[in-house]
Amino acid sequence: MISPGRKSVNENPLRRLQAFGQSVWLDYIERRLIESGGLQRLIDEDGLGGVTTNPSIFDKAVEGSDAYDESIRQAAGKGMSVEEIYRLITTEDVRNAADLFRPVYEELDGRDGFVSLEVNPHLAHDLSGTMDEAPGLWAALHRPNVFIKVPATMEGLQCIRKLIADGINVNVTLLFGLKRYRMVAEAYISGLEDRAAAGLPIDRVASVASFFLSRIDVLVDELLEKFIPRGEKLALRLRGRTAISCARIAYRTYREIFEGERFLSLARLGARTQRVLWASTSTKNPAYSDTKYVEALIGRDTVNTMPMETLDAYRDHGDPALRLEQDIDEAYDNLHRLAELGVDMDRIAGQLEDEGIDKFNKPYDSLMASLEKKRRASCLPEAC
Repeated sequence: MISPGRKSVNENPLRRLQAFGQSVWLDYIERRLIESGGLQRLIDEDGLGGVTTNPSIFDKAVEGSDAYDESIRQAAGKGMSVEEIYRLITTEDVRNAADLFRPVYEELDGRDGFVSLEVNPHLAHDLSGTMDEAPGLWAALHRPNVFIKVPATMEGLQCIRKLIADGINVNVTLLFGLKRYRMVAEAYISGLEDRAAAGLPIDRVASVASFFLSRIDVLVDELLEKFIPRGEKLALRLRGRTAISCARIAYRTYREIFEGERFLSLARLGARTQRVLWASTSTKNPAYSDTKYVEALIGRDTVNTMPMETLDAYRDHGDPALRLEQDIDEAYDNLHRLAELGVDMDRIAGQLEDEGIDKFNKPYDSLMASLEKKRRASCLPEAC
C-alpha cells in the first residue's frame, strides 16, 4: 500500500537513484520517527539505505520533543550524569534505527543499511580523546551496521587509520577539501593494510568519506559577490559551481584510488571501497534549485544523505540520471578560474572545517544544557 501522496516504486525518483548505483540516506533522526513506523515507511517506500546523525540533529530532536523525557527521567532517577544520559539516548536511537536497517544490510551483504553516531565534536583536534571515545561508542552500539563519525581533521586522520585497523566502521565527516580527501582515502587504505598484515579479516570493515557541499558554495559565493559589482563576468559565471566542481573531482579521485593496484590487492581479500558520501545537500541559497546537490551528483558507489525537506523535494520532482562524471574538464577549469580570482580553496577548506566544528560544538553544548535542565527537573535533590 502506497501512502497518500506517495509515488509508486517505479515512479519514485528516490527509488530510481538506486538503479544508478547511488544510495539515499536520511540526514535526520528523532525517536518518534522510529517508534511511529515513519522510518520503516521511508525504507519500504523510498528505498532509504541509511541514516546520518550529528549533535545539531539530536539537539533539535530532544529540545523539540517530549519523546525523550521518560528516558531522561528514569536515567536521572538512577543518578546518571548528563554525559551518561546523552550517551544513553543517542545510542538507543542509533541502535533502534540500525535494527530497522539490518535487513537492508544483510540483503546487500553489508554494502548498505548503516546508521552513524558522532564522537563528541569537542574532540575534533584531540587524538587521544577520540581514540578513547570511538571504541566505547562502537561497543555500546554493538551493531555491525553502524558507523562512528570522526572528523577529517589532521588528528582525525590518525584515528581513522587505527579505528579501521581495529575493525571499527568509520564515517569520516566534515570533509571540505580535495587534498584532505586524498588523505582520508589514504588513512582508510592504510588501516585496511594494517589489519590485513595482522591476519585479521577486512571483508566487513566499512567506511564512507562525507564531503560537505552547500557550505562550500555559500562561502565561495560570498567572495565572488565582491567581484560582480566591478563587472567581473567570470565571477558571475562561477557563482554556485564550486561545490559541484569539487565533488566531481573528488569522485574522479575516488575512482583513481580505488581502481588502482594498491587497493585492488586488498579487494582480492574482500575489502570494500570507501564510498564518497555527499553531505550538506540542502540548498542554502533560495535562488538555486532545491535539488541542486542531488541532481548533479548521481554516480555509482556513492551516497547522498539528505535532510527531510530535500528528500521530500526529490521524491516530488527529482529527475535521476548519471551526471556525476559529466563536465569534468569544466570542473577543473572552474577551480583554475577561481584561483585566478584569488580564491584559495585550501584556505576555504580550512575555514569551513573550523566553522563546521564550531557548528557542531554549539548544538552539542546546547543539548547538554537541555539535558541537564531536564535531568534536574526529573531527579531527586539528593541524586542531582
